[in-house]
Amino acid sequence: MKKTTERTFTCGLDAAIAVMGGKWKGLILFALQDGPLRFGELRRAVPGISERVLILQLRDMETTGLLHREVYHQVPPKVEYSLTEFGHTLNTAMAPLGEWGEENIERIEAIPWDQVG
Repeated sequence: MKKTTERTFTCGLDAAIAVMGGKWKGLILFALQDGPLRFGELRRAVPGISERVLILQLRDMETTGLLHREVYHQVPPKVEYSLTEFGHTLNTAMAPLGEWGEENIERIEAIPWDQVG
């Protein structure tokens, strides 16, 4: 049996960011907000993500309890991904951040990103 590693967080934001991870998980959460999607549908819904990175992110999100992977035993095999209740609560928490991004998108796009750390 694989030993699990526990983490201690300094605050709630630290814990939330640990679950969220970089940019892809938020975009995957957003894509799944209206219901289950198959792998190919998710890949199209998240432009720019490679197949390998999507697979890794989906595994992480299943491990952290953000999404559920449903395997339908049929020919050809069918797998759907959907948000768990935990995933829905994170999407709800992220909604204000997304709104802030929309409200400030022009200013954010004008940032000289090549000069940022």
